[in-house]
Amino acid sequence: MNFKDYIRVIPDFPQPGIRFKDITTLLKDGPAYRAAIDAMKELVKHKEIDLIAGPEARGFVIGAPLALALGIGFVPIRKSGKLPGSTVEAAYDLEYGKDRLAIHSDSIQPGQKILIADDLLATGGTIATSIDLITQLGGEVVGAAFLIELGYLNGREKLQGIEVASLITY
Repeated sequence: MNFKDYIRVIPDFPQPGIRFKDITTLLKDGPAYRAAIDAMKELVKHKEIDLIAGPEARGFVIGAPLALALGIGFVPIRKSGKLPGSTVEAAYDLEYGKDRLAIHSDSIQPGQKILIADDLLATGGTIATSIDLITQLGGEVVGAAFLIELGYLNGREKLQGIEVASLITY
Protein backbone atom coordinates (compact mmCIF):
# COMPACT_ATOMS: atom_id res chain seq x y z
CA MET A 1 0.00 0.00 0.00
CA ASN A 2 1.33 3.47 -0.85
CA PHE A 3 0.55 5.36 2.34
CA LYS A 4 1.52 8.70 0.77
CA ASP A 5 -1.67 8.40 -1.28
CA TYR A 6 -3.61 8.83 1.98
CA ILE A 7 -1.77 11.94 3.22
CA ARG A 8 -3.14 15.36 2.26
CA VAL A 9 -0.60 18.19 1.98
CA ILE A 10 -1.92 21.60 3.06
CA PRO A 11 0.23 24.53 1.87
CA ASP A 12 0.91 27.50 4.16
CA PHE A 13 -0.47 25.89 7.32
CA PRO A 14 -0.11 26.86 10.13
CA GLN A 15 1.99 29.66 8.62
CA PRO A 16 3.33 30.63 5.19
CA GLY A 17 6.00 28.32 3.83
CA ILE A 18 4.93 25.23 5.81
CA ARG A 19 3.55 22.29 3.79
CA PHE A 20 1.53 20.55 6.52
CA LYS A 21 1.18 16.79 6.18
CA ASP A 22 -2.44 16.10 7.18
CA ILE A 23 -2.93 12.54 8.41
CA THR A 24 -6.69 12.91 8.98
CA THR A 25 -7.28 11.64 5.44
CA LEU A 26 -5.51 8.40 6.39
CA LEU A 27 -7.18 8.17 9.80
CA LYS A 28 -10.70 8.36 8.35
CA ASP A 29 -10.02 5.40 6.06
CA GLY A 30 -10.35 2.38 8.36
CA PRO A 31 -8.49 -0.15 6.19
CA ALA A 32 -5.65 2.29 5.46
CA TYR A 33 -5.35 3.30 9.14
CA ARG A 34 -5.23 -0.36 10.20
CA ALA A 35 -2.69 -1.16 7.47
CA ALA A 36 -0.49 1.75 8.59
CA ILE A 37 -0.53 0.60 12.23
CA ASP A 38 0.14 -2.99 11.14
CA ALA A 39 3.07 -1.81 8.98
CA MET A 40 4.48 0.22 11.88
CA LYS A 41 4.15 -2.84 14.11
CA GLU A 42 6.27 -4.78 11.61
CA LEU A 43 8.93 -2.05 11.77
CA VAL A 44 9.33 -2.37 15.57
CA LYS A 45 8.21 -5.89 16.53
CA HIS A 46 11.84 -7.09 16.79
CA LYS A 47 12.49 -4.71 19.69
CA GLU A 48 12.04 -5.44 23.37
CA ILE A 49 9.47 -2.80 24.40
CA ASP A 50 7.65 -2.44 27.73
CA LEU A 51 5.63 0.69 26.91
CA ILE A 52 4.96 3.10 24.09
CA ALA A 53 5.00 6.83 24.83
CA GLY A 54 3.40 9.31 22.45
CA PRO A 55 3.41 13.11 22.48
CA GLU A 56 0.21 15.10 22.25
CA ALA A 57 -1.86 15.03 20.21
CA ARG A 58 -1.27 13.04 17.07
CA GLY A 59 1.20 10.79 18.87
CA PHE A 60 -1.87 9.47 20.68
CA VAL A 61 -3.59 8.34 17.46
CA ILE A 62 -0.43 6.53 16.34
CA GLY A 63 1.06 5.40 19.66
CA ALA A 64 -2.07 4.06 21.37
CA PRO A 65 -3.19 1.74 18.55
CA LEU A 66 0.42 0.63 18.03
CA ALA A 67 0.66 -0.23 21.74
CA LEU A 68 -2.61 -2.15 21.48
CA ALA A 69 -1.32 -4.04 18.41
CA LEU A 70 1.84 -4.97 20.34
CA GLY A 71 -0.10 -5.90 23.49
CA ILE A 72 1.63 -3.32 25.70
CA GLY A 73 0.67 -0.13 27.54
CA PHE A 74 0.66 3.47 26.34
CA VAL A 75 1.93 6.56 28.18
CA PRO A 76 0.73 10.00 27.02
CA ILE A 77 3.13 12.91 26.92
CA ARG A 78 1.04 16.07 27.11
CA LYS A 79 1.36 19.79 26.93
CA SER A 80 2.05 21.53 30.22
CA GLY A 81 -0.97 21.85 32.51
CA LYS A 82 -2.98 18.98 30.94
CA LEU A 83 -2.06 16.09 33.25
CA PRO A 84 -3.81 15.91 36.66
CA GLY A 85 -1.07 14.25 38.74
CA SER A 86 2.53 14.98 39.63
CA THR A 87 4.56 15.62 36.46
CA VAL A 88 8.02 16.19 35.07
CA GLU A 89 8.18 18.95 32.42
CA ALA A 90 10.57 20.27 29.78
CA ALA A 91 10.50 23.08 27.17
CA TYR A 92 11.18 22.54 23.47
CA ASP A 93 11.18 24.27 20.07
CA LEU A 94 8.63 23.43 17.40
CA GLU A 95 9.13 23.77 13.66
CA TYR A 96 7.06 26.97 14.00
CA GLY A 97 7.16 28.00 17.70
CA LYS A 98 7.86 26.91 21.30
CA ASP A 99 5.99 24.76 23.84
CA ARG A 100 6.35 22.62 27.00
CA LEU A 101 5.71 18.90 27.46
CA ALA A 102 4.88 16.95 30.61
CA ILE A 103 4.68 13.31 31.67
CA HIS A 104 3.26 11.81 34.86
CA SER A 105 6.06 11.22 37.36
CA ASP A 106 4.87 7.66 38.00
CA SER A 107 4.16 6.63 34.39
CA ILE A 108 7.53 4.96 33.76
CA GLN A 109 9.56 2.82 36.12
CA PRO A 110 13.37 2.84 36.09
CA GLY A 111 14.72 0.38 33.53
CA GLN A 112 11.54 0.09 31.47
CA LYS A 113 12.16 -0.02 27.72
CA ILE A 114 10.19 2.69 25.93
CA LEU A 115 9.40 3.19 22.25
CA ILE A 116 8.29 6.70 21.33
CA ALA A 117 5.64 6.81 18.60
CA ASP A 118 4.36 9.88 16.80
CA ASP A 119 2.78 10.86 13.52
CA LEU A 120 5.67 13.02 12.32
CA LEU A 121 9.41 13.52 12.71
CA ALA A 122 10.22 17.06 11.60
CA THR A 123 13.00 18.96 13.39
CA GLY A 124 13.20 16.40 16.20
CA GLY A 125 12.50 18.88 19.01
CA THR A 126 9.36 17.21 20.31
CA ILE A 127 10.93 13.77 20.29
CA ALA A 128 14.22 14.95 21.84
CA THR A 129 12.18 16.50 24.65
CA SER A 130 10.15 13.29 25.02
CA ILE A 131 13.42 11.33 25.29
CA ASP A 132 14.60 13.74 27.98
CA LEU A 133 11.39 13.29 29.99
CA ILE A 134 11.53 9.49 29.74
CA THR A 135 15.19 9.33 30.77
CA GLN A 136 14.52 11.67 33.71
CA LEU A 137 12.13 8.99 34.98
CA GLY A 138 14.74 6.26 34.47
CA GLY A 139 13.23 4.79 31.30
CA GLU A 140 15.39 3.53 28.46
CA VAL A 141 14.32 4.79 25.03
CA VAL A 142 14.85 1.86 22.67
CA GLY A 143 13.64 3.59 19.53
CA ALA A 144 11.23 5.98 17.88
CA ALA A 145 8.60 5.14 15.25
CA PHE A 146 6.87 7.62 12.97
CA LEU A 147 4.11 7.50 10.40
CA ILE A 148 5.90 10.31 8.49
CA GLU A 149 9.44 11.63 8.46
CA LEU A 150 10.37 14.95 6.85
CA GLY A 151 13.92 13.96 5.92
CA TYR A 152 14.80 17.44 4.65
CA LEU A 153 14.45 18.86 8.19
CA ASN A 154 17.16 16.53 9.57
CA GLY A 155 15.24 15.59 12.73
CA ARG A 156 17.26 12.38 13.11
CA GLU A 157 20.29 14.50 14.01
CA LYS A 158 18.67 15.44 17.35
CA LEU A 159 17.98 11.78 18.08
CA GLN A 160 21.56 10.48 17.92
CA GLY A 161 21.85 6.99 19.33
CA ILE A 162 18.11 6.30 18.93
CA GLU A 163 16.98 3.86 16.24
CA VAL A 164 14.37 5.59 14.06
CA ALA A 165 11.73 3.79 11.97
CA SER A 166 9.52 5.73 9.56
CA LEU A 167 6.70 4.42 7.41
CA ILE A 168 6.68 7.38 4.97
CA THR A 169 9.54 9.74 4.15
CA TYR A 170 9.31 13.08 2.36
